[in-house]
Amino acid sequence: MPKMTFVERDGTRREVDAPIGLSVLEIAHKNNIDIEGACEGSLACSTCHVIVEADWFELLKDASEDEEDMLDLAFGLTQTSRLGCQIIITEELDGLTVRLPQATRNMMNA
Repeated sequence: MPKMTFVERDGTRREVDAPIGLSVLEIAHKNNIDIEGACEGSLACSTCHVIVEADWFELLKDASEDEEDMLDLAFGLTQTSRLGCQIIITEELDGLTVRLPQATRNMMNA
């Protein structure tokens, strides 16, 4: 089974199983990782914003225009920011590491 690592806000690294075909958001929720995902992965918010380690970023499929639009709303945007609901685990992503941003901005509750 592929694995992935979440680097939590306090710097704690948590390696978890990452079943192929699941999104980073789904994996986070299955493992009680603190990612909100207010829109439940429907690409309508930016609360599942993660920062992908640079070594892994190039292996991801390019972000869609819709994802780019939602990322514009994310707090603490970086060059390797993505939405966790849009990263689907493949065999190639075994070992993926993502960092949680220091905060999120939930526009759905605004």
